[in-house]
Amino acid sequence: MRRMSDQPTRWTQATTYPDMWADPADDPRHSDEGSPEGELATLLDFLAGYRKTLLMKCEGLDPEQLARRSVPPSTMSLLGLLRHLVEVERDWHNWIDASDPLPKLYGARDADFLGAVAEQDVVDAAYADLAREQAATDAALAEHPDLGERLGKDEISVRELMVHRIEEYARHCGHADLLRECVDGRVGQ
Repeated sequence: MRRMSDQPTRWTQATTYPDMWADPADDPRHSDEGSPEGELATLLDFLAGYRKTLLMKCEGLDPEQLARRSVPPSTMSLLGLLRHLVEVERDWHNWIDASDPLPKLYGARDADFLGAVAEQDVVDAAYADLAREQAATDAALAEHPDLGERLGKDEISVRELMVHRIEEYARHCGHADLLRECVDGRVGQ
C-alpha cells in the first residue's frame, strides 16, 4: 500500500501558467485559425481536442508507467484507456452501419483493460489500433454530414453520436488526469 510520502511530487512543464499542462504557445490543441464555423465543425473541433488531450496525458511514459493501475483494485490504466477507446471507436462504427457488427478487437468484456500489460508491443499496437479505428469511424461519419440524419439499426442521429463521442473522450480525459498524476505527478489542463 502506498503511503502519502510515496506519492510523486506534483509538477508541470508549463512556466507561464504553472497549473497548466503546457504553456498556451506550446499547446498542440490550440491553433491560430479561430473558432470553427457551424455546428458540425464545432463538434469535430471539440472531439479533436479531447483526442489530443488523451494522447498528451500519455506522452513521455514507458510501458510500465502506461500500464500502471493507479487505484487498486481498479484495472484502469492509461494504456487500458487507450485500448478501451479502440473498442469504443469500433463500437461506434457498429452504430453507424446496420450490417453485422464488427467483433471486439481485444476479446471478452474488460479485456481492453485486463490486457493492458507493460510490454512495448502492446503499447505500440494500442496506439496503432486507436489511430486506425478513429480513422474508420471518422470516414464512416464523414459520409453523413447531416447532423439530423438517423443511422444504423437503432436510428441514432449523427448529432447524438457526435456528442456521445465527445462525452466519452472528455470523461476519459478526466480519468487520464488522475492516472497521470498518480504515475509521475504531472498535473495541468
